[in-house]
Amino acid sequence: MPPHKKPAAAVCGGKHERAARAAGFQYVAGVDEAGAGSLFGAVFAAAVVLCPERPIRGLRDSKLLAAERRDVLAQRIRERALAWAVAASDVYEIDRVNIYQARRIAMSRAIRKLSPAADYLLIDALEVDLPLPQEAIIHGDMRCQCIAAASILAKTARDEAMGKWDAVFPQYGLIRHKGYATEEHIAALKAHGPTLLHRFSFEPVRMCCQYDLWSGYDAAVSTGETTAPATA
Repeated sequence: MPPHKKPAAAVCGGKHERAARAAGFQYVAGVDEAGAGSLFGAVFAAAVVLCPERPIRGLRDSKLLAAERRDVLAQRIRERALAWAVAASDVYEIDRVNIYQARRIAMSRAIRKLSPAADYLLIDALEVDLPLPQEAIIHGDMRCQCIAAASILAKTARDEAMGKWDAVFPQYGLIRHKGYATEEHIAALKAHGPTLLHRFSFEPVRMCCQYDLWSGYDAAVSTGETTAPATA
């Protein structure tokens, strides 16, 4: 199987959480982010410690859920989880340190906000710079319930923010495409140019700007992804 192709029939279960609890950990947090491939605005992250005694049916990768279903599940997560938190890394950080590092920053912020604090981390495909035992799970949002819960909270929080920014910049259609590189968004960028909340480290944004507003990543940080992925 190609490394970046998501499995067709992954089971989103709780075996990773159960294994961590069996090893003696009490507060096992799932961590995920939303908006890495967007051309606009912050990348959001969430951390969730689910309660084994208060299960939530239907948890899965947020991108596979209808918006209405995501909203229902997000409310249930907030009501039933032992702890949850949402944080972000803004566009200025993304352009300074690259989107890969910004994702890790947002995740670390969400983890630090948890109360009670996590003692074990299950993270979707990444590791973070925190002194906690952690496991990076490829396609974790499809395989692990607490990561799926985090993906739902991160995406619903970011979608809400995009709705608010749409009221400020209605000409870009953010409420519909959430900042991703759709034909509608690219056409708006070509017609109006980017706002200061667009990610100039992403090539599609730079190509639609008449000014040279971005000169490269911070020299102290290794470079990462500079073009936007096609999917959320």
